[in-house]
Amino acid sequence: MSKVLVFCIDALCASDVARMRRMPHFAQILERGALVEKIEPVLPALTYTCHTSILTGTYAGRHGIVHNEKMTRGGHLDAPWYCMKSDVRGKTLLDIARENGLTTCSLSWPVSGGADYTMNMPMIVPYSYQGYQPQQWLEHTATANLMDRYFYKHGRYLMGPTRSLDLFTMALALDILEDGPQPDIMLVKLCDLDSARHTYGVESEQAETQLRMHDEQLGAILECLRRKGTLDETNIIVLGDHGQTDIRDAFLMNVYFRRLGLLTVNADGKIASFDAVCHSTGLAALIEVRDPDDAALMARVHDVLEALRHDPDVQLSMVLDAAEAQARYGLSGPFDFVVESSLPIAFGEYPAGDTLWRSCQPGDKKTGVATHGGSPAREEVTTFFAAGPDVRPGARQPLHGRRSAHHGRHARADDARCRRRTHFRNIEVIRTCRSNSNI
Repeated sequence: MSKVLVFCIDALCASDVARMRRMPHFAQILERGALVEKIEPVLPALTYTCHTSILTGTYAGRHGIVHNEKMTRGGHLDAPWYCMKSDVRGKTLLDIARENGLTTCSLSWPVSGGADYTMNMPMIVPYSYQGYQPQQWLEHTATANLMDRYFYKHGRYLMGPTRSLDLFTMALALDILEDGPQPDIMLVKLCDLDSARHTYGVESEQAETQLRMHDEQLGAILECLRRKGTLDETNIIVLGDHGQTDIRDAFLMNVYFRRLGLLTVNADGKIASFDAVCHSTGLAALIEVRDPDDAALMARVHDVLEALRHDPDVQLSMVLDAAEAQARYGLSGPFDFVVESSLPIAFGEYPAGDTLWRSCQPGDKKTGVATHGGSPAREEVTTFFAAGPDVRPGARQPLHGRRSAHHGRHARADDARCRRRTHFRNIEVIRTCRSNSNI
């Protein structure tokens, strides 16, 4: 039986495909495999939301991970990030694989803590241990077999000023493959390209360098499989979760709300009370209203947002209420409006201060030099390519996931089926790609 190895690169853009053809190991997969050149991410195009959609084949409104942060009602900003697999509603690809007797391995995949996989080392963000050492955190979220065999060998990569989650992930991946037996389905997720783009820009020299590093990392995996004699029986999938888009400024929506009397802050600059509050996703924003059952308040907030369509500096291109967000993008959660601009700006959410604008903050996940988190129509899309014994060589599709001009029931159903295929709805994904004449 053939194997599947997924090599997922955070913030891999469709525009990267041309340069990946010039890199030896990416080119190896592209030349002998199938390509879906452009894949639209879900809304909001955030790492944790997209990765969960990839494994469940569902939109955020169904799987429940509507933000990287655990968004709840009450105007709470800077909430802790999602971590535990128990927060995900529904089954994942790896759950289904386990039910069918397959071995599974997940390395640095978001929202996978405590997952019942054969081997699991969930994603940990090195700069946000929240006071815990990585060992203390992972002992409660990773599988004991990986902690016992590999953490104590490679945990140094997660510590100190030069800590690197990607180096830790790669060390584990290569050791697992070397020690064998190879898992039936293996997920390897890397994040340094995303960090480089947040800090330096989408087309920066640093992003190019990091993409080449990912090519070398893929090459190390391919060489290990070749040496172990399993390369020819392994389907290799390379994909991203979302793209990134360069921005010029961040609009501080909560300061705007404060100026209009919709929000107050205390002496510490924290929210004291609110009628409306912005939860930034980067290129978009989720707007929470204090009481969504208050029709007058909902109307007032809607009017405030609609007025920003005509502000030349903001130019909101999308103002959706909760029902519209669900119908159009399958998005639902503890928010009442979704907004997005047509301009290269992001949304900041900090409520203190007097200025409505802030320059880009290199490295900031929401308002960096480049960011993501918007709708498929707004931001750079990602890509998908694969090669292996169950993949039809030379198959090409320019775009996957494009919504039709209308959003009727049938259009949404067709689009949902399209996305489920792309995002590994079940363990038959490779055969599906092979039999689908469009892929």
